[in-house]
Amino acid sequence: MERLRRGRRGRLVEEISLKDFKKLDLRVGTVAEVERIPGSDKLYKLKVDMGDDMRQIVTGLVGYYTEEELKGKVIIVLTNLKPAKIFGVSSNGMLLAAEFNGQLALLTTDRSIPNGAKVT
Repeated sequence: MERLRRGRRGRLVEEISLKDFKKLDLRVGTVAEVERIPGSDKLYKLKVDMGDDMRQIVTGLVGYYTEEELKGKVIIVLTNLKPAKIFGVSSNGMLLAAEFNGQLALLTTDRSIPNGAKVT
């Protein structure tokens, strides 16, 4: 049975167990390549260096970050999300960002850490 509680802003949020949280495989990666997806106003196709492999991730960051701002950026990636096709392009993960008042900020690390390092 799911448990709901009120968040700071009064909206209902579902509580999850620590066991469920531990199912998430969050890792550090570095954006190696960025390109716009033809025909889309919002989507980039990223190649992200995850240390032991290169991941392709589709993300809706057009309008928030330029290609130049993204290339070389250290990000946090959810790596065990089921692969999906977005706008006809395969996406094998999801990057994490915070949203507030229509602005996005990518989650990153505060010091140098190798690609592929697990977020705990």
